[in-house]
Amino acid sequence: MKLRWRLGIVAGIFLAVFSLYPQFKMLYLRGDAWNGHYAYNDIDEVAYAAYLKALIDGRPRKNDPYTGRDDSSEDPQPESLFSIQFAAPYSIALPARVLGIDAPWAMTIAGALAAFLTALAVFWLLARMFGSELFAMAGSIVVLAGGALFAGEGAIGEILGTSYSYPYFPGFRRYIPAMAFPAFFAMLALLWKLLGSEREDESSAGSQPLALIAGVVLCFAFTVYSYFYVWTSAAAVLACLTAIWLIFRPERYVSDLKALAIVGVGCVLAVVPYGYMLSKRSHTMDDVQLLVLTRELDLTRPPEMIGFMVLAVILVGAASGIFRLRDKATLFTAVLAVTPAVLFNQQLITGRSLQPIHYQVFIGNYIAGLAVLCAIGLMWREAFAQRKRAAVILSTVLATVGIVWGFVECHYTVRILDEVNIARDEALPAARRVAELTKDDPQRHKRTVLHLGIAEGDDLPTLAPAAMLWARHQHVFPGVTWQENKERYYQQLCYQGVGGEQLANGMKHGGDFVSMIALFGWGRHTDRLNAEYKPLTFGEIDDEVRVYEEYCAAFDPRQPGAVPLDYLITPEELEPYMDGIDRWYERTDREQFGRFILYKLTLK
Repeated sequence: MKLRWRLGIVAGIFLAVFSLYPQFKMLYLRGDAWNGHYAYNDIDEVAYAAYLKALIDGRPRKNDPYTGRDDSSEDPQPESLFSIQFAAPYSIALPARVLGIDAPWAMTIAGALAAFLTALAVFWLLARMFGSELFAMAGSIVVLAGGALFAGEGAIGEILGTSYSYPYFPGFRRYIPAMAFPAFFAMLALLWKLLGSEREDESSAGSQPLALIAGVVLCFAFTVYSYFYVWTSAAAVLACLTAIWLIFRPERYVSDLKALAIVGVGCVLAVVPYGYMLSKRSHTMDDVQLLVLTRELDLTRPPEMIGFMVLAVILVGAASGIFRLRDKATLFTAVLAVTPAVLFNQQLITGRSLQPIHYQVFIGNYIAGLAVLCAIGLMWREAFAQRKRAAVILSTVLATVGIVWGFVECHYTVRILDEVNIARDEALPAARRVAELTKDDPQRHKRTVLHLGIAEGDDLPTLAPAAMLWARHQHVFPGVTWQENKERYYQQLCYQGVGGEQLANGMKHGGDFVSMIALFGWGRHTDRLNAEYKPLTFGEIDDEVRVYEEYCAAFDPRQPGAVPLDYLITPEELEPYMDGIDRWYERTDREQFGRFILYKLTLK
């Protein structure tokens, strides 16, 4: 069939709208007071945006926007998650630099574009598999708008009263995994074409597959250097596909396996530089990533359960004669259905588990959702081919349900971040002023800001080329060791006058997860990230607070290891409580921007 893209573009527009919904919500809430900031979809986006800002500014691939430490011959930096996964941010930063687009707008545009292109890729795959553009449009919307639902997350938790509404459209988290998604789903579509669905005879196996093989390898390579969980999922799909083709041997499987073998060689070659870069990683990467050594089975996650149900449908359909088990569409659907189980149980072979929640929320759920739509396509394939009215009605209903659910997800999940997005926009003018003050400073990347707004400070490197004394996402970059990160947080608390008892009570009874993460790491504040979660004990908290109190008692900003401060940004409600800062620094050049106040600091 000759594919017409109009309905795919319709699906892409809806997904782009869903991606932009938080921005529309911020514009509505702020009105004329909007300062021009982007609304983030996930709190981790600030780290990605800070790295993106550094690339737009022309800083090297190995940079740390939170400390201002850049790779150089005099001060070589190790690899980080950001420098290894460089393909996605560079694909945004390079055109943004040429077009003069700043990081906030680059994040906004890139998110919408990634959603649009991902919808087109899913549309392309489903249209080629089942011959119905209307169904492909509906399936694209359902798969991508239902991503959180397929993960057992998002709005459904609040609707059922089992949890809160989070996250918002996890596949749209910018720029990871959003920018890797079009490449991943395009790879699936190219694989489908490569497997011979459109090769009428063996003589056509000469020229077309070479282009398709190159396309598959290029898409795979882009995911490798964009996001770990997406490229390992792509590798799992290829492994499952090869295994199922070997077992069930569909028509022309020999030529298919030859093509897959060439794809495999190309993909292995694409991973070789990745392995080298990973060997040069910062040791702090291992602290952040929470690698767990285990061989424990993991079979109860929602994407796996969905995959098992699809496999059951395939087996029943094959037994009853509805499906042909060796049909390529049936086997391709089975590949998608079994992949989530492989992702969550690869540790049986490797002995290593790396935050499997990311497979559940950021990719495995979308693979499972696609498997569901493929199963529906298998059951209705003849009706689609004959353009029966029932098939049109089914596709229309699916599209409507997907669109409605998309807006339900928007309504429930965006509310969670409304308040913090408003605060970030309110703090933007002060950050811009820092950018103005340091514009001509050759050491601007190392001018250090003490920001007393947690979320707003986390966000400042996206807006100004300045370093931070401490920020919530600072430790994910290689510029600081874990111990230095802790000491920077100690200094921040000392300047704020936070006492030991206050710090302890916040972690014990006040849900102070910021301090838990800063002092104990990501793996101790929640059981979502790894299977070996150990909740903090009061004894551990008390021991850490004693270390903090001793540090504060001996602290002097002139001592080695202390970070000299250049600027202070504080919410106006905290301005009366500056004793800890005034003890060591002179505050001058006071400027007020809404409820935020900027000072220049000079050490006494």
